[in-house]
Amino acid sequence: MSDQYAPDYRLQLDGRPISSDLRGAITSVSFTSALEGADRVEIGVANQYLRWTDDPALEPGVQLRLSLGYNPHEFEQVFVGEIVSVQASFPADGLPSLTIAAQDRFERLRNSPKSRWFEFPIPFFRTVPIPDPAIAAMVSAENGFVPVIDPVGAALSIILFGASVVSSVIDDAQIVVRRQEKETDLDFLQRVSRENGWELLIDHSGPLGGRKLRFMSPLDELEPVRTYSYGGSLMDWSPRITTVGVIVSVTAFVRVSAIKTVFQVTVGYDWDRGSLDISIQPAALGEMPTSEEESEDEVGKPNDRSLIIEENLSLVSAPRQILAELIPSLNGRVTGSGSVVGDHALIAGRVVQLEGLGREFGGRYRVTSATHTVDSSGYRTMFEGRKEIWFGSIPALDQGAVSLRAPFVDAEGAVGR
Repeated sequence: MSDQYAPDYRLQLDGRPISSDLRGAITSVSFTSALEGADRVEIGVANQYLRWTDDPALEPGVQLRLSLGYNPHEFEQVFVGEIVSVQASFPADGLPSLTIAAQDRFERLRNSPKSRWFEFPIPFFRTVPIPDPAIAAMVSAENGFVPVIDPVGAALSIILFGASVVSSVIDDAQIVVRRQEKETDLDFLQRVSRENGWELLIDHSGPLGGRKLRFMSPLDELEPVRTYSYGGSLMDWSPRITTVGVIVSVTAFVRVSAIKTVFQVTVGYDWDRGSLDISIQPAALGEMPTSEEESEDEVGKPNDRSLIIEENLSLVSAPRQILAELIPSLNGRVTGSGSVVGDHALIAGRVVQLEGLGREFGGRYRVTSATHTVDSSGYRTMFEGRKEIWFGSIPALDQGAVSLRAPFVDAEGAVGR
């Protein structure tokens, strides 16, 4: 079992393994993976005799590949990007050093704002919008990425697209065409992803690692890659449950032109049953509340856990806008942060199962960020996660989310539960 405790890394610069001299000068390697923003690598280098100060292999623009693992097992390629900065330190006392920072290609999407429509005309019919999966693929390719859209997410998006086209024909309403309006490609793709329930991230695996732009559907990835137990493999875990800023219901007003009626559509989440509830009823007098009016609960007090979309929507635009507001908020109710002995499987977007923490705080979490550090202290991983509503469909027992009972000592000194 000793080979389980031999952490190591593989580092390539411009497609070639680093030299033994450079490897001997590296004091630390840190890799951060996150659902929001670019993935990042930082490398500390002891710069004795200023040997590495002007080395061309460490200049900005040089491609960097990082793999993590344990000898003699296989290593996982976790990062492909390029060096973006080199910071030097020349102290009065002590050894000079360099800090090499690299980022993936994610920030290349942050280009100049654009304005355009995504549509194509059909002769003798009308202009038809381009489906979101096709739009995602087009914009990705424009920026040199290979698009990867998870199957379930793509299917749900196509179903919504088909329903919107059919409803617009039945209702004789204008078809809503996706528009990029004074947005960078990054902002635009993030908005499209949010309205489809996707997560936008870079896939670093395989030969095309770093060039694959993945539109991940959480419903495609619900199984855990690792299971950790408190008091064992889970070194520490600090969960947090909050209702502050968590929206539990969204109300929208949908206008149906064919019957000249506005419907009030409310979508809420029932925490006890773990289900989404939908209520549809005609809006009073066909009107919607103004921005000054407050949403109220059954006792007449302002309910800041409900959101009213203050605009009339169509059958086409309502579903995506409601889900874009509701789902991210619900997924932020239970979050946590902790650490384990270094594990390269902990990558943003993946799922872990935490046991021995009780019913509320135990169970499955989506990794939202993970920082892997290899230095003189060994290999450790710190990560953050969130409990998503999708995990509510999985029995608590299967998730290891079991209620705990504290031990007690009776009058005779016997320990029980």
